[in-house]
Amino acid sequence: MANTIRAMRSARPWALVLALGVSGGALLGGCGSGTKTVSVAGAPPAPATTATGASPSSSATTPASPAPAPTTTSGSAPQTSTRSAPEPAFTERGAGAEGLRAAMAVLGAKGFTANSTADYHPNQTLRVLVGTRTGSGDGYGQQAFFFVNGRYIGTDASQPSAKLRVIAQNDTEVTLEYPLYRKNDPLCCPGAGVARVRFQLNNGRLSPLDPIPPASSQSGVSRY
Repeated sequence: MANTIRAMRSARPWALVLALGVSGGALLGGCGSGTKTVSVAGAPPAPATTATGASPSSSATTPASPAPAPTTTSGSAPQTSTRSAPEPAFTERGAGAEGLRAAMAVLGAKGFTANSTADYHPNQTLRVLVGTRTGSGDGYGQQAFFFVNGRYIGTDASQPSAKLRVIAQNDTEVTLEYPLYRKNDPLCCPGAGVARVRFQLNNGRLSPLDPIPPASSQSGVSRY
């Protein structure tokens, strides 16, 4: 009996150590499983993607796409606001110079030379050039040649005057001035004053608004 009690006393510390070891292992096993459970169940969910979806770094570095350029179809340009501009001034001058050259050619073909190109106004509907007989030694024998938009339409009179000049003109009217001679006046010195005759374009026809003095006269005044 005494031996049994001693054996139990001597075995108690080992049993206690064994029990503590088993319980400790159980505790450690429980803690380990709890840790594993927490680490698995408590893991943060992956960030959900959205429609804008890019990460902060990619959104910060990716430049915005430029707006698409307007497209055209069948060669047509995109609709824009346009403004019309007048033709350049040199174009108008070129057309006027061409018209003047053509008018001077008309005079040349009829045996006359233009006195002054300044009389010809290409911006007017009715235009005029005064010419002198080519080769005239004294400068007499003059006629006015009329043009409508550059087209020759005729002269002021069927016969030339000693002299005449353009004193006024507008888009459809030209005023000519004729020196007047008495019967015995020399060509250098007309002594009967002047006559002013207005020529007007009306419905494509040129008409004198005032009487044209006669080319010659035995009793009255004349323009030659």
